[in-house]
Amino acid sequence: MSDIRQRFYIENCPIRGEVVHLEQTLKTILAQREYAPAVQVLLGEMLSATALLASTLKIRGRISLQIQAQGTLKWAMAECSHLGELRALADYETDPRFMQATDSSTVLSSLVSPVLFINIEPEHGERYQGIVPLDKPTLAACLMQYYDLSAQIPTKIVLASSAERAGGLLIQLLPRNSDEEQQLIDEDIWPRLTILTETLKAHELTDLDAQEILYRLYNEEDVRMPEAEALHFACTCSKERCANALIQIGADAVKETLEVQNPIQMDCQFCNSQYQFSAEEALALFGEHLS
Repeated sequence: MSDIRQRFYIENCPIRGEVVHLEQTLKTILAQREYAPAVQVLLGEMLSATALLASTLKIRGRISLQIQAQGTLKWAMAECSHLGELRALADYETDPRFMQATDSSTVLSSLVSPVLFINIEPEHGERYQGIVPLDKPTLAACLMQYYDLSAQIPTKIVLASSAERAGGLLIQLLPRNSDEEQQLIDEDIWPRLTILTETLKAHELTDLDAQEILYRLYNEEDVRMPEAEALHFACTCSKERCANALIQIGADAVKETLEVQNPIQMDCQFCNSQYQFSAEEALALFGEHLS
């Protein structure tokens, strides 16, 4: 059990779900920067949530959650690709509450005018952005509200995290395809599974493997589990992306930068990689040469 996403189904029932467990990925991301304990937990929950939400998409691309707010926490984001590649980052000011707390609700309750963005970026096609009010005490509750109001798919999400491990569980009641299928369904199963899911404790979600979690919760149901998917940390930064960023700011801005910084150095905040551009390389991006 390390970094996996385990899909599951209830046989002969329009219910699907996912269990996510993160350990090495979380440790790698938290090692990039020094985060307060409460922010570590928030990032762990956001990583688990993006991995869960990515599994519900039938596209090649990326999904990200991004919190923007005023106050101590400026922003936080987590991203997952269809290949199970994860990364996350947060920026905040020092706050004693974040050092003392061990839950993300402390961070969420401190936010001023917060907004949660759900960004879906297909490899081909238009980008989609959903906006979710952060007016619930937990990230999971905010995401469930999004599914209820926007996607209109009954969804239950549970998230948990520590500095060492993070986990998440999602179950959804899918639409029925026909009146005949409707008649074959146990109408009590969704309320029953929802209640059972609410009994899951935070330490169980982070410490137990997916099979054990599903057995403890739904052992009276006919649960089917295909092969688990691997999750891992990966960054999308590259020298080519940095070059494109320089092109976007324009030749004049690049020349001004070279006057104070030669070579130009660009640092990736996600993985701490560094990329350098000599004056000759930077000017060549605009078809110019050193005089």
